[in-house]
Amino acid sequence: MQSFEKLVPDTSTIIEGILSEKIRNKEFIVKEIIIHEAVLAELEHQANQDKAVGFIGLDEIKRLKSLANANEFEFRFGGNRPRASEIRNASLGEIDSLIRELAWDEDATLITSDKVQFKVAESKGMKVVYIKPLHEIKKLRIESFFDDSTMSVHLKEGMLPFAKRGIPGSWEMKSLRNSVMREEEIQDISREIIEEAKIRKDSFIEIERPGSTIVQLGLYRIVITKPPFSDGWEITTVKPVRKLSLNDYKLTEKLMTRIAEQAEGILVAGSPGMGKSTFAQALAEYYASKNKIVKTIEAPRDLVLPDSITQYAISHADAQEIHDILLLTRPDYTIFDEMRNTADFQLFADMRLAGVGLVGVIHATNPIDAIQRFIGRVEMGVIPQIIDTVVFIKNGAINKVLALKMTVKVPSGMAEADLARPIVVVTDFETNRIEYEIYSYGEQTVVIPVQENDKKKGVHKLAAESIRKEFLEYAEDAEIEVVSDSKCIVSVPEDAISRIIGREGKNIDKIEEKLGMSIDIRAMSQKKAKEKNSSRDKVVEFTIDVKSKNIIFDLGIEQQNKDIDIYAEDDFVLTAKSGSTGMIKIKQDNPIGKILMKAVNERKQIRMMG
Repeated sequence: MQSFEKLVPDTSTIIEGILSEKIRNKEFIVKEIIIHEAVLAELEHQANQDKAVGFIGLDEIKRLKSLANANEFEFRFGGNRPRASEIRNASLGEIDSLIRELAWDEDATLITSDKVQFKVAESKGMKVVYIKPLHEIKKLRIESFFDDSTMSVHLKEGMLPFAKRGIPGSWEMKSLRNSVMREEEIQDISREIIEEAKIRKDSFIEIERPGSTIVQLGLYRIVITKPPFSDGWEITTVKPVRKLSLNDYKLTEKLMTRIAEQAEGILVAGSPGMGKSTFAQALAEYYASKNKIVKTIEAPRDLVLPDSITQYAISHADAQEIHDILLLTRPDYTIFDEMRNTADFQLFADMRLAGVGLVGVIHATNPIDAIQRFIGRVEMGVIPQIIDTVVFIKNGAINKVLALKMTVKVPSGMAEADLARPIVVVTDFETNRIEYEIYSYGEQTVVIPVQENDKKKGVHKLAAESIRKEFLEYAEDAEIEVVSDSKCIVSVPEDAISRIIGREGKNIDKIEEKLGMSIDIRAMSQKKAKEKNSSRDKVVEFTIDVKSKNIIFDLGIEQQNKDIDIYAEDDFVLTAKSGSTGMIKIKQDNPIGKILMKAVNERKQIRMMG
């Protein structure tokens, strides 16, 4: 127990809340407490800027005044209110100087928790007491709400405290006690957190805005909100429950090779709380273990990483500074955690185009949403250059991996060749199946899912058979690809193209009108035609019946619905498909029919192979 005639506390002591606790616990017996007007002015200035420390300090003064009535000591304000310039320069020592001056004039004891203030007062021969901050003598109350399975703790005034317990994708909300949180209790916890962050080496105040404060306190990421931003004081604290290595994710050999050797523009996507940052952390440690230079860009800096990895806070710098630092330090890989706004996406794109390997962490409800968030922020054509792999995390595991590449083709669902355009093709990384196409349509950039319709493919297959029969009247062989309901591609031997097209295109126009489809005629390579023609080597017996308009070959019912090669002597004529009765019927007045009639009239041997 210590006794004092007069005490003059400085701002650090007021914000810490140490003095009221010492008096309440009878550790200090004091006759008079004098608060300098400069302390009140500085706290008022901070409160007007909606900084949490301002409100916490004002609450401490209120407690001291209440204790004065209960403990029968005098409480008053002294000194002159500082000028605006002195308040603005408080960090330069202007306010501390005024407080020391008041303590000297009043022959009072200066009490401080600021080591610099203590050293200056001591060097001037003043009566001064240094009190170590509370964090050195007691555990923070926020930590008492956590156990090994707690993912996050949610405190709000007037509500029961709750915690999420479990692992990403498998957790439950549990009440931590039966009594509600009081406003004063939450403010005390907030004060402890803020002061701890100012002193501990592994902690810092990441962002302080009107109505909210974001703190990284060791492993804990803490968000404090207060009125008027929120409808009451609230503290949300998140702590990682699992630390995984890349081996724990059981990656396929193909994906492991991609990550190790090729991928340099990776997006790690997923819903909040699904384990994105945990995977990004595992990636960072993997690259670091391969003797790569790894750095991170975070807001807040909450990844738990080895000292060899430097962590940058984008909230304490602008995009240009981050850009300059990364290019000058030349890291092999950079982890960009929690990309949120347009500036973040543009910085990611800029650094990727500069050749920096990047892993971006982004919120998305499904894999394609991660890519869509870049559309409109960067040019569509450069998206595959800045993103080559999307890893979607769900329930703490890899749920889906997408790969991107640029190509020029006709978009799926369109038929005309003149609609070809640059397209970003998004495929399933493991199966190479196309899942989405991204391209410009008019003035918009669209993302279209590509789905195979089995029923439609079946209809197209039946149509192809009918179309093939039509073209076998003009060519010895034909391959049909139905690309849509209104278009098909027909590949025939090169020497048959002129017959099919006809003079001035009249013949092909007639065929298109008959079939009701647009037809693209292409030349079948001679090598391919030869391979197809030599594939059948079994002699097929038949009888021939020449009618007035048709030549009918009867192969027998056992040869129904088969592809048959027809030769005149050693010259290949065509490949035809026998009907359901084992017959092949060819019109005499078409080019193939004329060739066969000439062979019959010249008594050439007609052979069939199947």
